[in-house]
Amino acid sequence: MMNKKGLAILMRTQMRPLSPVSQSKLNQMQVSQPEGYKVSSSPDASLLPEREFTQVWESMHSAMSTNKTEIVDVALDDFSEGYFFLSPENRHKILLSLAKEYDLNRTQVRELMKQHLDLQLPSDKAEDSGDHEEEGSLSAFYRIERNLRQALKPMHEVLFERLNTHPGGLKFLSDIRADILRILEDVNIASLRALDSHLKEKLITWLSPANLELHNITWDDPASLLEKIVAYEAVHPISNLIDLKRRLGIGRRCFGYFHPAIPGEPLIFIEVALMKDVAATIQEVLWDYPPISEHEASCAIFYSISSTRPGLSGVNLGKFLIKRVVDVVKNDMPNVSVFATLSPIPGYRQWLLSKLASSEMSGSTFKENLLRPEEEKALMDASGGSDMGSSGTEVMWNLLTSKNHEWTNSPNLVSALRTPMMRLCARYLLKEKKRGKALDSVANFHLQNGAMIGRLNWMADRSQKGLAQSEGIMVNYIYRLDNIEDTAQSYLNEGHIEASSDFRSYTENELKE
Repeated sequence: MMNKKGLAILMRTQMRPLSPVSQSKLNQMQVSQPEGYKVSSSPDASLLPEREFTQVWESMHSAMSTNKTEIVDVALDDFSEGYFFLSPENRHKILLSLAKEYDLNRTQVRELMKQHLDLQLPSDKAEDSGDHEEEGSLSAFYRIERNLRQALKPMHEVLFERLNTHPGGLKFLSDIRADILRILEDVNIASLRALDSHLKEKLITWLSPANLELHNITWDDPASLLEKIVAYEAVHPISNLIDLKRRLGIGRRCFGYFHPAIPGEPLIFIEVALMKDVAATIQEVLWDYPPISEHEASCAIFYSISSTRPGLSGVNLGKFLIKRVVDVVKNDMPNVSVFATLSPIPGYRQWLLSKLASSEMSGSTFKENLLRPEEEKALMDASGGSDMGSSGTEVMWNLLTSKNHEWTNSPNLVSALRTPMMRLCARYLLKEKKRGKALDSVANFHLQNGAMIGRLNWMADRSQKGLAQSEGIMVNYIYRLDNIEDTAQSYLNEGHIEASSDFRSYTENELKE
């Protein structure tokens, strides 16, 4: 019989869609509304009056302009409460007001800079010489520089700092930033981008590892927390209670980073499988049962990492979480010596389709022969003639864009596609870059954290999501504990991607770009 915890989780998760698209919408709803207020599900939501923009603006202004604690607290409460009832248009308007009207005073900054430039530089030994005139010159420099530092502090920083120490304020700040990021997806407004950059810097400081608590999430945790794990799982959706219990049971771990100001809700969490060997398919991670005895495990496989707050995008909590989890597992299980991921390749299919389309365009400037002669022949033979195309690239395009990925049901087509798909995937991960860094977002995340590319895995994720992202291919990133920092610095400074010899063998004959 289902226990009370299981029933509670089931009841709650049934009210939350778990598909990636629906989950994304759910997350936006949760970010957009205050605790307990849901636009889509509450029958009374349409009756809630929208706060007047001027009221919210005035409370925001009061929260910055006064120094009386009791007034500040009331103003912060009014602002954070009223903001959630504003329409998207008025949220846009108030954030734009915050960015433009509460920026730094550039006239004052320029005047201070002019005063600084007008001073004569003192000698290097002025402070030790005892010369009163030189000492006075130094004092003028210190005074102007102090004033300049103060002038370079925008007024909206006062709001951010006061909200950070206000109950519920840190969570509200992440909600505000989520709204800013959504606006910037549609329009590029310099003042709003500057506001985002400033708030991001503050969040990075306030959410440093020293301020976060690592928690090993288990089945014994409150149902409200487990329900959040189900709702926020972004990589491999949790299908039911059995699936959840398996991910929290023997041979599995789930760790989350928590902040005291946002209790009961992980900012980010990572799921780990303890295994004998580095996993080659997600099926063996999620569905192999029963799991091996933990004392037999020699590998820790990170197979999912999910952020719960869109407003923390760009705040790299994952880097610190992985390092903390490695330390915890090493201390608890000395027999585990290999730390690796089983990761999706979310950008591969889209990149490959664009290359195939470009290759097929007659007279295209970017036309290239994506397939080797033997790969072309294998594809033409497996497709049964010219029905699917007159060239290997046309056949590949038609197969990869077929309804419901029908090619996966044909052993001949699966075999013919494997070699070119794996080779081109290796090229995508190793050579395709943006601003000197890996084009694939997941690859860039792990490489900048100090991992190396280990192994490509064919048909590793046959779910609809896995096929849509990368035609089922997954990759293992390896965290070698003895040189994580060197690998990370080499990638960050030079764009160098460390990869195993097996992985590099896919691209040995590729032309260097």
